[in-house]
Amino acid sequence: MKLPDIVEERIEKAMSGDKLLPTGASVGRIRRFSDAEDRYQLHLLASIPHPLDGIHVVLDCAHGAAAGVSPQTFTDAGAKVTVIGADPDGLNINDGVGSTHLDNLAEAVVRLGADVGIAHDGDADRCLAVDADGNIVDGDQIMAILAVAMKERGELAENTLVATVMSNLGLHRAMHEHGITVRQTAVGDRYVLEDMNEGGYSLGGEQSGHVIMSRYATTGDGLLTGLHLVSEMARQKKSMAELASIMTVYPQELVNVRGVDRTRVKDDEGVTAAVRAAEEQLGDTGRVLLRASGTEQLVRVMVEAADADTARSLADSLAEVVRERLAL
Repeated sequence: MKLPDIVEERIEKAMSGDKLLPTGASVGRIRRFSDAEDRYQLHLLASIPHPLDGIHVVLDCAHGAAAGVSPQTFTDAGAKVTVIGADPDGLNINDGVGSTHLDNLAEAVVRLGADVGIAHDGDADRCLAVDADGNIVDGDQIMAILAVAMKERGELAENTLVATVMSNLGLHRAMHEHGITVRQTAVGDRYVLEDMNEGGYSLGGEQSGHVIMSRYATTGDGLLTGLHLVSEMARQKKSMAELASIMTVYPQELVNVRGVDRTRVKDDEGVTAAVRAAEEQLGDTGRVLLRASGTEQLVRVMVEAADADTARSLADSLAEVVRERLAL
């Protein structure tokens, strides 16, 4: 499980205190959990609702934690697997590969004529995808696909999906059309998980591809997510592009405004008036979100709109208001 904030604070406080320097037998012992990978693979394989037979998957393991397990698991699930980014040397993790660098995966999928690409990140808790044409399928689209499929099987607790305030407006609209409630949390998988645990929900996650399926895992698991996503392709006999079309991705513009007093963003009348005016202009075709950074003196301005030019124009104008009104 993720640690609550109060526990992390206690650990940090302890780390700044007297150092513990055990010696000899007090240091402890290492015991190898020799069949851990086998147990994990069996758990993953038992979770998927449909085998991946007939689907050509390109896996990008980010030279990280997924490299030793993901290729064999996808193969055992029935997929034809081509692997990239699976040669970790201790230094090359996430280096130009994985879910933060999707160009190589997209190129490989198109060049090989594969059906789908699955990208993990270095610690393998995230999953993003690319369709057969190399187009990115992000975490919001993945959650939409899984949520509707889980609802159909009666596995979506309370017919509810938990997402963060940064999830795309298109996700909210798609879920509304399918009778699924979207609960919003602060940005961060820890807050998604906290809300899921409190409400007993079965699916949640972030646009970044950190998806939590609480029936099978206590945190995000990129292998689990990827397997279930490709399983839906096989079960529904649809391409990844067809599955991803379940939601329309609204253009999203994000501007970080630095050197401002983040603590005043919710109370400043000028900023509030500018946000209200932008929301009135957008109506039900977009969304505005101003969020103070938790660690830096900056405010994040996010605007979604039906077209990219409108999103960019409104985000820039709001950022200028924030810069003028909240300057330090």
